[in-house]
Amino acid sequence: MDYERYEDRIRPDNEQAVFRGNRYSPYCDLIYYTSSRNPAVRLAMRVLKPAKPAPMLVTTHGWHMSIPEFVYMDEPYGEGKYVVVEVDMRGRAFSTGSPDCNGWELLDIIDAVAYVRQHYEACLIEPDVVYFEAGSGGGGNAYALIGKFPDFFAAATAMCGITDYAVWYEQDEIGEFRDELDIWIGCSPDDDAMAYRSRSGLEVLPNLLTPLFIAHGQTDIRVPVEHARMYRERARMLGLEEKISYLELEGVGTREHWGGATHEQMRAMAELSEQNRQRFHSPITIPEQGSFIVAGYLMTKRFSVVLDSLDRVAVIEYDLPGNTFRLRSEPNCGYTITRRD
Repeated sequence: MDYERYEDRIRPDNEQAVFRGNRYSPYCDLIYYTSSRNPAVRLAMRVLKPAKPAPMLVTTHGWHMSIPEFVYMDEPYGEGKYVVVEVDMRGRAFSTGSPDCNGWELLDIIDAVAYVRQHYEACLIEPDVVYFEAGSGGGGNAYALIGKFPDFFAAATAMCGITDYAVWYEQDEIGEFRDELDIWIGCSPDDDAMAYRSRSGLEVLPNLLTPLFIAHGQTDIRVPVEHARMYRERARMLGLEEKISYLELEGVGTREHWGGATHEQMRAMAELSEQNRQRFHSPITIPEQGSFIVAGYLMTKRFSVVLDSLDRVAVIEYDLPGNTFRLRSEPNCGYTITRRD
């Protein structure tokens, strides 16, 4: 994986009004698809194809960035180990809609996977086994994604990611991220703390079923290492530390996430991320009874819960054999529960 994509150097021009349709080449396609929740939202992804069938590896980009432009490829990307799906988050260079900071934009990732399963079946060796890897803003996506879709990914990697958006808001001394947070979430943490909790991977950490590899630079300025440390410590307190492998890159991080990193450190990070995927080849299964945090919504293969606002947080207690569900929230909120099996 090209880790430069997670640096935050460019703010691409939006190309929403200039759709030329899907573009294809032997090993790279640019694909447009629609949101399952709002078909008026048109989204984009690049699909990088291997020489022979392989598992799917999904990624998103940095906070201010977008996916790369279409490039005609006549050779497989990288080592060709995966069908790589690069999702352009809504409201970015190739996609319509408005960013909402781990709100419905995360469902766009799931919709991309559904499209690839349907249209790239010949490229996939194990359609039900899907991996996720991303960094920076995409790392923040990773933490929230595996909490809101707890049985979707067989393994995941979060690099230099945000785990608590309220903390990040306060850490942004020059205001380079606060301007988007105010708009994408719709308020500041002081105005609605729960709205920030509902976007944060730290809030949905109790839902962790996906084996997770975390990497973070020790001296990262723009996303401080405190985010990874907070997540790891809370996982330890919840007895979930066995789900996490962790690499803190000593002396790494300036205003660039990988600033000061050696080739050996970058290689170690890539190898550990790959090892996390190689250890886990089976889809996740949720328990027959239990509870989950619902941060705006929760979607599993067996059932889904959608609250009446993305800004609310609740707890769902469930018994699938008994077909019973009990939702607790404070303050009370409306919700919809749907069996999916």
